[in-house]
Amino acid sequence: MLIFKKNPFGHNLYIKKWLIRLFGLFTHRRYRGFNQLKIDGSHHIKNLPHNNVLFVSNHQTYFADVVAMFHVFNASLSGRVDSIKNLGYIWHPKLEIYFIAAKETMKAGLLPRIMAYAGAVSIERTWRDKGQDINRKVNFSDISNIGKALDDGWVITFPQGTTTPFKPIRKGTAHIIKKFKPTVVPIVIDGFRRSFDKKGLRVKKKDILQTMEIKSPIDIDYDNESVDKIVKKIEYAIEQHESFLKVISIEKLKEIEKNNIKRKF
Repeated sequence: MLIFKKNPFGHNLYIKKWLIRLFGLFTHRRYRGFNQLKIDGSHHIKNLPHNNVLFVSNHQTYFADVVAMFHVFNASLSGRVDSIKNLGYIWHPKLEIYFIAAKETMKAGLLPRIMAYAGAVSIERTWRDKGQDINRKVNFSDISNIGKALDDGWVITFPQGTTTPFKPIRKGTAHIIKKFKPTVVPIVIDGFRRSFDKKGLRVKKKDILQTMEIKSPIDIDYDNESVDKIVKKIEYAIEQHESFLKVISIEKLKEIEKNNIKRKF
């Protein structure tokens, strides 16, 4: 019976299911209500294997991005295409979905601790701690836990390790890919930074269009491609290479020019 089953991290699956249901119920209107979420490519979700899938994405808030992905993944598995319409999909969620998060983030308050039970793989960041730059050795138990989560199901990671756009991809993600050889699915999100505060808990502005594009898995030669090459592939796949910054700048200038023309008339 589910009420007695636990996942590899010792979390009771019955409790986890109810936590996901409740979070889904309380957050749905953030993406389909006073804000809208435009989804593209969710058909890729249905074709993924049950486990050893690593989602790599750009990052805009601590929690709102992850919660949106939980909605989209479960809606897609329930047969919805590019839609989270009708919340019934959350009643039978996929319980083997995890997300990688910094330990300090997941311990900062009661709500993050509850969310951690719902699926966090907490790790010690090697480059930053409590707002300070550091140089800490990799904790191999963290790598082991990520492998454990991949063996059980799907894992979401934000390889830049920050909500600041166009920061470098952390090489640790590439090392994880070479070690565990997961199916790597890139996701590109936008609009979350405008909708929510940095933590992604408080709605900052309404009537914002949020977008999520789920792309086809990245073609990776796990044995022969270097860490640097894999990093570069991720950088382009999640549209965080510096070349995309130039495209955004051009589009922003066009938008400003368009608004100026409208004002004249």
